[in-house]
Amino acid sequence: MDIFAHALWAGAGAKKLNDKFEIENKPKVSPGWTAFWGVFPDFFAFTIPFMTMLYVVAFKGFNISDFRGPQSDLRGFEEMQRAFDFAPTLYQYSHSLIIFLTIFILTWIYFKRPRFELLGWALHILIDIFSHSAEFYPTPLFFPLSDWKFLDGVSWGNTYYMIINYSLLLLMVLYFIFRKKKLE
Repeated sequence: MDIFAHALWAGAGAKKLNDKFEIENKPKVSPGWTAFWGVFPDFFAFTIPFMTMLYVVAFKGFNISDFRGPQSDLRGFEEMQRAFDFAPTLYQYSHSLIIFLTIFILTWIYFKRPRFELLGWALHILIDIFSHSAEFYPTPLFFPLSDWKFLDGVSWGNTYYMIINYSLLLLMVLYFIFRKKKLE
C-alpha cells in the first residue's frame, strides 16, 4: 500500500483505540506517532535508495525522467543501483512480524507498559501481506525464522484496489466527523 494510506489507516486505528481507552481510563494513543510507525517500515527500507536517487539527480546531472526503477537500465547510476540492491534486505527486517514483536516487547519492558503507537507498524505489515504480489516486494512475514511469503496478494497499485482503499478511508473520516458531532 502507498505510504499516505498507511499513515491514514494507522492514525485512524489510534483514534479508534482512543475511543475504547477513554471508556476504560487508559492512556491515550498518539495518532501522529501511530501514523509515523505506520509508515516506518517503508521509510526504513526505501529512504537510502530514494536519497541516493535525489543525490544523483541533484549532483550528477541526471533527470528524474532518466530513472525508471531498480529493474531498468540505469546508464551510469552505479551508486543508485547499489542502494536499490540494499532495499530488499532492509525490507525483510522492516516487514517482519518477528522483528516487530521483538521491538514491541523490548519497548514494553523498557517503558514498563505497552507502547500502542507501535501497532501502526504491525498494521502496516498486515496490510502489506495482502496488498503486495509475488512480483513486487512480497511481505516476509516470519523473517528471519522463515522465508515464507504470501504470494497471492492484490497489488496496491491496482486501480480498483486504490478506489476501494481510499473510499474506505473516506468513510472512516466521515465516521470520525459524525461521531465527534454526535458527542458534542
